[in-house]
Amino acid sequence: MKAKHVPAADVVLLKHHLAALHLPTIKAECEQVARQCASENIDYLGFLLRLCERELSDREQRACARRLKAARFPQVKSLDAFDFTAQPSLNRALIVELARCAFIDRRESVILLGGPGTGKTHVAIGLAAAACQRGKKVRFFRVTELLTQLLEAREERVLGRLRSQLARLDLLVLDELGYVPASQVGAELLFDVISTSYERTSVIVTTNLPFERWTEVLGNERLVAATLDRLTHRCHLLEATGESYRLKEARRRRQASERGGAREAK
Repeated sequence: MKAKHVPAADVVLLKHHLAALHLPTIKAECEQVARQCASENIDYLGFLLRLCERELSDREQRACARRLKAARFPQVKSLDAFDFTAQPSLNRALIVELARCAFIDRRESVILLGGPGTGKTHVAIGLAAAACQRGKKVRFFRVTELLTQLLEAREERVLGRLRSQLARLDLLVLDELGYVPASQVGAELLFDVISTSYERTSVIVTTNLPFERWTEVLGNERLVAATLDRLTHRCHLLEATGESYRLKEARRRRQASERGGAREAK
């Protein structure tokens, strides 16, 4: 493809058409790619292919960024940044497999069980972020946050709207189940969300409580049994044991500071 002089008016008109067609990347890069293809003697179809590839790549990146924003993670975390050596009790092979997101297509759930600071939320966000990158619609809630929204929606008579929003998700993350007891109404609303999600929407739950202590949160043994019946059917259980990673890091920093102070004293 030989480089030819294109009248400025034609370039302006071309970019107007590209803007009307909602092709911002092609609009921004068409002149540069045209020069590259001309210098490399690439034909018109090759030129068009390069432009389309860049447009599709940028479009997917923008869509992924929108999905990550819509998920409302407190902080985006990746599984690549997770220190599995500090938490060897977690099944790394299973987590890597779950990150491929086939469990979402099969409408399966994941329960992460363990004490505070053992990496449950990091893994949950990492799996959910991987789902966003694969085109899945995701929403992250701390359980207390979801309960507040459910109760407010019930009070304002817009509960049906919130239920519809949750029903459109591919993956729902419920973080920190067990830290704050729910009221009877709140427990029933939470059960309704989990029950509605059953075999329709995948759910990831993080909790610090073993199953036999869930009555401390939901208050009703029958409700707990029904909730677990739905969550644990076709479920992947990940258990994190050991000391809090944050406590170990705090101890390490304190010991390093003490050693530094001892050296200065000498």
